Amino acid sequence: MSRNDASDYRPPVWLRSGHLQSIWPSLFRRVPMMSPSEEVLATPDGDELHLDWYRQGSERLAILSHGLEGNSRRPYMLGMARALMLKGWDVLAWNFRSCGGVMNRQPRFYHSGATEDLHLVVNRALRADYRHLSLTGFSMGGNLTLLYLAQLGRYADSRIIAGLAYSVPMDLAGSAEVLALPSRRIYMQRFLQDLHGKMQHKAALFPGLIDTEGFEQIRNFHQFDNRYTAPLHGFESASDYWASCSALPRLKDIRVPALVVNAADDPFLSAGCFPQSPEVLGPSVRLEVPRWGGHVGFVQHRKDGLYWSERRAQGFLSGITG
Repeated sequence: MSRNDASDYRPPVWLRSGHLQSIWPSLFRRVPMMSPSEEVLATPDGDELHLDWYRQGSERLAILSHGLEGNSRRPYMLGMARALMLKGWDVLAWNFRSCGGVMNRQPRFYHSGATEDLHLVVNRALRADYRHLSLTGFSMGGNLTLLYLAQLGRYADSRIIAGLAYSVPMDLAGSAEVLALPSRRIYMQRFLQDLHGKMQHKAALFPGLIDTEGFEQIRNFHQFDNRYTAPLHGFESASDYWASCSALPRLKDIRVPALVVNAADDPFLSAGCFPQSPEVLGPSVRLEVPRWGGHVGFVQHRKDGLYWSERRAQGFLSGITG
């Protein structure tokens, strides 16, 4: 559809740093929210997905997908849930396999192209008789959301009316290269620390299949995905996984209105995550590139507590639903 580098997002001067924007919310943001109604959704392979429902009797439901090593109750998830509820939406925030404090049952866990799990969540929502569904994803969850909408293409259920994605590493290979840079070491170490604990848990459950010996030598996603993500999920290698699951080459297949917001100063994203060509974006995808925002940041200090990204979601969805 189009790319727009103009934006009305103007953070305070002291927050005009992609690194600070990326770190600040996770350290200092607190979002008051009602307690959700929890549901455990069974998968066909004998596993479970853990869902948080925020219901207020609406006919519209927003499904939220978190990022790498995130969960349904991270500040960015709760902030978006609150913002959309203020506009009359019910919200369903779900946890990828192994996330949210509950280890899943199978050797596999989650990855950027695990659209079969998102499909289960969407079908669960459709069975609840909502008239309208929107899908919103953050970071890895954004790639997952866009890839899923692309796979549905023209066959998407008519009740799915919109997609939103923030800080999306839609070029997985390029973004892995960016995060492997020495200047991104603080982020990479944090991800690997969390993943190490998770793989140790998995190794205890499946000692003949998963081994964590020498994990300390892993320095980047190429090494991690080659050793764990690819073989556990049926890919030949990290490169095969990235090529198969990047949303970038599939954007043109999306047939519902979709908004992608990637900040120009996002320290996680490669140049490939900012496509300019209408042929790449396709007829339905709009890319907005604010000058600032970092990775899942877009911090804004307002009396109502909303961040700019949440107000942008409100406006985008209101433009579709009227």
